[in-house]
Amino acid sequence: MKKDIKIILISLSFLFIWTGCKEKKIKLGHDIHFDKEENIHYGNNPKQIMDLYMPHKKTDKEKDVFIVIHGGGWRAGDKSQLTFFTLSMMQKFPDHIFVNMNYRLASATQFGLPNQTDDIKRVTELLKNKLGYHPNLILLGNSAGAHLSMLYAYKFDTDKKVKAVINIVGPADLADPGFKNYQEYSFVESRLVDPGITKTGISKIGFASPVKWIKSDSPPTLSYYGNSDRVIPSTQEKRLDSALTASHVMHESYQFNGGHLDWDKHPNDVFLIDKIETLIKNIGKK
Repeated sequence: MKKDIKIILISLSFLFIWTGCKEKKIKLGHDIHFDKEENIHYGNNPKQIMDLYMPHKKTDKEKDVFIVIHGGGWRAGDKSQLTFFTLSMMQKFPDHIFVNMNYRLASATQFGLPNQTDDIKRVTELLKNKLGYHPNLILLGNSAGAHLSMLYAYKFDTDKKVKAVINIVGPADLADPGFKNYQEYSFVESRLVDPGITKTGISKIGFASPVKWIKSDSPPTLSYYGNSDRVIPSTQEKRLDSALTASHVMHESYQFNGGHLDWDKHPNDVFLIDKIETLIKNIGKK
């Protein structure tokens, strides 16, 4: 049954992608309807665009927002990579608003940070203006997008609106000797962080490591790592869990069978979504 649902979602996704309208109605069954607005500009750069999914049913209740952030080594990738997973999440969380965002990519002429965390901030400001209230946020990213989700939540969320982070195969400690085997590590060292934003006493790699900014008031974090991931070493999960434990931050960590790109394959995706649902319910009870 779940396999049939995924096939239906994929078919619907292709239909939405190939229709020319900017605004769309999405029906996911079981009286689940969303209004979708594609490629909303939140800045002047062509990469500063996002897709917005709003529950069609209007209520006076302020809705929380999932912000979905793609991977790609900070220098590649596109929001379209997570369209199918976003649709699956919408089916599980029909009362939430969803954003699937692009961000400015790092290159030989442009640093990744602070541009990429600034882009998350810009999206939150757009949402605040569009919705008429400052929503609570759940940041969900994979790989580089998970890194940016954690870094924003732990360091740059000055408004304290991030209520949870969903970290999928994300690097959390860039100084980890195991992560230095990453084939693009030289690019990370030279182009991820603008040296002008670091303060005396902290390296660029330290500045960009989410574990360095974890405090007792950091948001609950759910992590998901592959047991045969050749990109992100298992030490990343251990270092992140250790830092969250030391600061007494609510967190959960799970492993799936597979490599770096296998997290959204069945049954890994179903397991993850169920765990996200449990986490959100537990946070709501606090």
